[in-house]
Amino acid sequence: MFTGIIQNQGKVLKKTETGGIVRFRIGFQRKAKRRLEIGESIACEGVCLTAVKATSKYFEVDVVKETLAATTLGGLRIGSFLNLERSLRAGDPLGGHFVTGHVDGRGIITKIERRGKNWIFWFQADKAVTKLLAHKGSIAVDGISLTIQGVQGNRFKIAIIPHTLKETTLGRKKVKDPVNLEIDLITRYLKILSDELKPRKSTQLKLSKLIEQGF
Repeated sequence: MFTGIIQNQGKVLKKTETGGIVRFRIGFQRKAKRRLEIGESIACEGVCLTAVKATSKYFEVDVVKETLAATTLGGLRIGSFLNLERSLRAGDPLGGHFVTGHVDGRGIITKIERRGKNWIFWFQADKAVTKLLAHKGSIAVDGISLTIQGVQGNRFKIAIIPHTLKETTLGRKKVKDPVNLEIDLITRYLKILSDELKPRKSTQLKLSKLIEQGF
Protein backbone atom coordinates (compact mmCIF):
# COMPACT_ATOMS: atom_id res chain seq x y z
CA MET A 1 0.00 0.00 0.00
CA PHE A 2 1.19 3.51 -0.87
CA THR A 3 -0.02 7.11 -0.47
CA GLY A 4 0.97 8.75 -3.75
CA ILE A 5 3.41 11.10 -1.98
CA ILE A 6 6.63 10.75 -3.97
CA GLN A 7 9.70 10.33 -1.76
CA ASN A 8 12.48 10.23 -4.33
CA GLN A 9 13.23 9.99 -8.02
CA GLY A 10 15.16 7.20 -9.64
CA LYS A 11 17.18 6.88 -12.82
CA VAL A 12 17.51 3.72 -14.89
CA LEU A 13 21.18 2.74 -14.79
CA LYS A 14 20.97 -0.70 -16.37
CA LYS A 15 18.41 -2.77 -18.28
CA THR A 16 18.81 -6.49 -19.04
CA GLU A 17 16.41 -9.17 -20.30
CA THR A 18 16.53 -12.84 -19.38
CA GLY A 19 13.85 -15.41 -20.11
CA GLY A 20 11.18 -12.82 -20.88
CA ILE A 21 11.81 -10.88 -17.66
CA VAL A 22 13.41 -7.44 -17.74
CA ARG A 23 15.60 -6.41 -14.81
CA PHE A 24 16.07 -2.70 -14.15
CA ARG A 25 18.81 -1.23 -12.01
CA ILE A 26 17.50 2.08 -10.66
CA GLY A 27 19.72 4.61 -8.93
CA PHE A 28 18.42 6.94 -6.23
CA GLN A 29 18.64 10.62 -7.17
CA ARG A 30 18.76 11.58 -3.50
CA LYS A 31 20.21 9.61 -0.60
CA ALA A 32 17.53 7.38 0.86
CA LYS A 33 16.68 7.96 4.52
CA ARG A 34 16.35 4.22 5.09
CA ARG A 35 18.02 1.45 3.14
CA LEU A 36 15.71 -0.57 0.92
CA GLU A 37 15.48 -4.23 1.91
CA ILE A 38 15.44 -7.16 -0.50
CA GLY A 39 11.84 -8.30 -0.93
CA GLU A 40 10.44 -4.88 -0.02
CA SER A 41 7.77 -3.31 -2.21
CA ILE A 42 8.49 -0.04 -3.95
CA ALA A 43 6.29 1.92 -6.38
CA CYS A 44 8.13 2.87 -9.58
CA GLU A 45 6.13 5.32 -11.72
CA GLY A 46 3.09 4.11 -9.80
CA VAL A 47 3.75 0.39 -10.40
CA CYS A 48 4.23 -1.81 -7.33
CA LEU A 49 7.44 -3.81 -7.76
CA THR A 50 9.67 -5.94 -5.52
CA ALA A 51 13.32 -5.15 -4.83
CA VAL A 52 15.47 -8.18 -5.73
CA LYS A 53 18.75 -6.41 -5.00
CA ALA A 54 19.46 -3.28 -2.99
CA THR A 55 22.36 -1.07 -1.97
CA SER A 56 22.51 2.43 -0.51
CA LYS A 57 22.81 3.90 -4.02
CA TYR A 58 20.57 1.72 -6.20
CA PHE A 59 18.14 -1.19 -6.30
CA GLU A 60 17.04 -3.74 -8.88
CA VAL A 61 13.58 -4.99 -9.83
CA ASP A 62 12.31 -7.69 -12.19
CA VAL A 63 9.37 -6.85 -14.45
CA VAL A 64 7.36 -9.44 -16.42
CA LYS A 65 6.12 -8.94 -19.98
CA GLU A 66 2.50 -8.40 -18.92
CA THR A 67 3.47 -5.47 -16.70
CA LEU A 68 5.75 -4.01 -19.35
CA ALA A 69 2.90 -4.12 -21.88
CA ALA A 70 0.23 -2.73 -19.53
CA THR A 71 2.25 0.19 -18.12
CA THR A 72 4.79 2.77 -19.24
CA LEU A 73 7.62 0.63 -17.85
CA GLY A 74 7.92 -1.04 -21.24
CA GLY A 75 9.20 2.25 -22.65
CA LEU A 76 11.91 2.78 -20.04
CA ARG A 77 15.49 2.98 -21.25
CA ILE A 78 18.83 3.76 -19.67
CA GLY A 79 18.64 7.35 -18.44
CA SER A 80 14.87 7.36 -17.89
CA PHE A 81 13.61 8.89 -14.63
CA LEU A 82 10.95 7.42 -12.35
CA ASN A 83 8.90 8.47 -9.35
CA LEU A 84 9.68 6.36 -6.29
CA GLU A 85 7.65 5.65 -3.17
CA ARG A 86 8.29 3.00 -0.56
CA SER A 87 5.39 1.01 0.87
CA LEU A 88 3.58 2.24 3.96
CA ARG A 89 4.59 1.02 7.40
CA ALA A 90 2.41 1.05 10.50
CA GLY A 91 2.33 4.58 11.88
CA ASP A 92 3.42 6.31 8.66
CA PRO A 93 1.46 9.48 7.81
CA LEU A 94 -1.13 9.20 5.03
CA GLY A 95 -0.62 12.46 3.17
CA GLY A 96 -2.20 11.58 -0.17
CA HIS A 97 -4.77 8.81 -0.70
CA PHE A 98 -4.74 5.02 -0.70
CA VAL A 99 -2.73 3.78 -3.70
CA THR A 100 -2.13 0.09 -4.42
CA GLY A 101 0.40 0.29 -7.22
CA HIS A 102 -1.92 -1.68 -9.51
CA VAL A 103 -2.27 0.41 -12.65
CA ASP A 104 -5.76 0.61 -14.19
CA GLY A 105 -4.63 1.98 -17.53
CA ARG A 106 -2.39 4.36 -19.38
CA GLY A 107 -3.10 7.93 -20.38
CA ILE A 108 -1.47 10.53 -22.60
CA ILE A 109 -0.68 14.16 -21.83
CA THR A 110 -2.61 16.24 -24.37
CA LYS A 111 -1.96 19.78 -23.15
CA ILE A 112 0.19 21.66 -20.62
CA GLU A 113 -0.84 25.21 -19.69
CA ARG A 114 0.81 27.79 -17.43
CA ARG A 115 -1.59 29.38 -14.91
CA GLY A 116 0.30 31.95 -12.86
CA LYS A 117 2.74 30.02 -10.70
CA ASN A 118 0.91 26.75 -11.31
CA TRP A 119 0.40 24.49 -14.30
CA ILE A 120 -2.62 22.71 -15.76
CA PHE A 121 -2.04 19.27 -17.24
CA TRP A 122 -4.67 17.70 -19.51
CA PHE A 123 -4.74 13.92 -19.89
CA GLN A 124 -6.61 11.59 -22.21
CA ALA A 125 -7.47 8.01 -21.27
CA ASP A 126 -9.80 5.14 -22.16
CA LYS A 127 -13.43 5.53 -21.19
CA ALA A 128 -13.06 2.61 -18.78
CA VAL A 129 -10.87 4.90 -16.68
CA THR A 130 -12.45 8.32 -17.23
CA LYS A 131 -16.00 7.15 -16.46
CA LEU A 132 -14.87 6.53 -12.88
CA LEU A 133 -13.32 9.99 -12.41
CA ALA A 134 -15.05 12.79 -10.54
CA HIS A 135 -14.45 16.49 -10.05
CA LYS A 136 -12.32 16.94 -6.90
CA GLY A 137 -11.75 13.19 -6.76
CA SER A 138 -8.33 11.55 -6.42
CA ILE A 139 -6.22 9.78 -9.02
CA ALA A 140 -2.64 8.52 -9.09
CA VAL A 141 -0.69 9.68 -12.15
CA ASP A 142 2.68 7.90 -12.40
CA GLY A 143 2.23 7.17 -8.71
CA ILE A 144 1.53 10.81 -7.73
CA SER A 145 -1.58 11.47 -5.65
CA LEU A 146 -3.43 14.27 -7.46
CA THR A 147 -6.83 15.97 -7.37
CA ILE A 148 -8.97 16.06 -10.50
CA GLN A 149 -10.02 19.60 -11.48
CA GLY A 150 -12.43 18.64 -14.23
CA VAL A 151 -13.54 15.83 -16.56
CA GLN A 152 -14.60 16.31 -20.19
CA GLY A 153 -15.46 13.09 -22.01
CA ASN A 154 -12.33 10.97 -22.10
CA ARG A 155 -10.13 13.88 -20.95
CA PHE A 156 -9.44 15.25 -17.48
CA LYS A 157 -7.32 18.04 -16.06
CA ILE A 158 -5.18 18.46 -12.98
CA ALA A 159 -3.56 21.55 -11.44
CA ILE A 160 0.12 21.06 -10.58
CA ILE A 161 1.87 23.27 -8.04
CA PRO A 162 5.59 24.14 -8.46
CA HIS A 163 6.63 21.78 -5.61
CA THR A 164 5.06 18.76 -7.33
CA LEU A 165 6.57 19.75 -10.66
CA LYS A 166 10.01 19.93 -9.06
CA GLU A 167 9.85 16.81 -6.90
CA THR A 168 8.33 14.41 -9.45
CA THR A 169 8.86 13.36 -13.04
CA LEU A 170 6.00 15.62 -14.16
CA GLY A 171 8.58 18.37 -14.43
CA ARG A 172 10.25 16.36 -17.19
CA LYS A 173 7.07 15.49 -19.07
CA LYS A 174 5.85 16.95 -22.35
CA VAL A 175 2.77 16.70 -24.53
CA LYS A 176 2.15 13.18 -25.95
CA ASP A 177 4.10 11.50 -23.14
CA PRO A 178 2.32 8.43 -21.69
CA VAL A 179 1.51 8.09 -17.99
CA ASN A 180 0.29 5.34 -15.67
CA LEU A 181 -3.15 5.87 -14.10
CA GLU A 182 -4.65 4.31 -11.00
CA ILE A 183 -8.26 5.04 -10.06
CA ASP A 184 -9.06 5.91 -6.45
CA LEU A 185 -9.31 2.65 -4.48
CA ILE A 186 -12.65 3.51 -2.86
CA THR A 187 -14.17 4.46 -6.22
CA ARG A 188 -12.98 1.19 -7.75
CA TYR A 189 -14.65 -0.95 -5.09
CA LEU A 190 -17.82 1.13 -5.10
CA LYS A 191 -18.07 0.42 -8.85
CA ILE A 192 -17.66 -3.33 -8.26
CA LEU A 193 -20.27 -3.22 -5.49
CA SER A 194 -22.75 -1.25 -7.58
CA ASP A 195 -22.37 -3.75 -10.45
CA GLU A 196 -23.09 -6.61 -8.05
CA LEU A 197 -26.21 -4.88 -6.72
CA LYS A 198 -27.72 -4.23 -10.15
CA PRO A 199 -31.00 -6.13 -10.59
CA ARG A 200 -30.46 -9.30 -12.53
CA LYS A 201 -32.72 -10.79 -15.17
CA SER A 202 -35.58 -12.65 -13.52
CA THR A 203 -35.40 -16.43 -13.64
CA GLN A 204 -38.96 -16.98 -12.28
CA LEU A 205 -41.20 -19.25 -14.34
CA LYS A 206 -44.26 -17.62 -15.83
CA LEU A 207 -47.65 -19.35 -16.30
CA SER A 208 -47.56 -18.85 -20.08
CA LYS A 209 -44.17 -20.58 -20.25
CA LEU A 210 -45.46 -23.56 -18.27
CA ILE A 211 -48.46 -23.88 -20.61
CA GLU A 212 -46.13 -23.83 -23.63
CA GLN A 213 -44.19 -26.71 -22.10
CA GLY A 214 -47.36 -28.79 -21.64
CA PHE A 215 -47.88 -28.38 -17.91
